[in-house]
Amino acid sequence: NATCGKRLDSIGVENTEDNRRAYRELLLSAPGLGKYISGAILFEETLYQSTSSGKKMVDVLNEQGIIPGIKVDKGLVPLSNSNG
Repeated sequence: NATCGKRLDSIGVENTEDNRRAYRELLLSAPGLGKYISGAILFEETLYQSTSSGKKMVDVLNEQGIIPGIKVDKGLVPLSNSNG
């Protein structure tokens, strides 16, 4: 996805599904993360990804008391019959 891809590109890492998974694993498995956030909006791709040890990303969040959600919009599009 574009958002994660931009972050990977900024550090010179190729935007592949495996690199996005590794980046998300690094973020979501940070010790104590649940002390600071209560929910996380995930891209659809993340719902089906697992950590390198085989644990679902969603389960990693749940174990820290973080409620997972899903991003359902596909970005901005012109609204018909509007002036802006």
